[in-house]
Amino acid sequence: MFYYLYRDAVHQWRWTLYAANNRKIANSGEGYHNKADALSAINLVKGSALAPVREAAAA
Repeated sequence: MFYYLYRDAVHQWRWTLYAANNRKIANSGEGYHNKADALSAINLVKGSALAPVREAAAA
């Protein structure tokens, strides 16, 4: 698994997370003006491994 950090068409920083089979599994969802902010977002995703998963109640 790896993160790919890049600049988009409007020169904002974005990231995409790829699985071991090179399939995209997540992305930043927004552009960042500063590279440091994009890297901080990556670190938030990396650090959220212990976050609980909440399921919606059946309607």
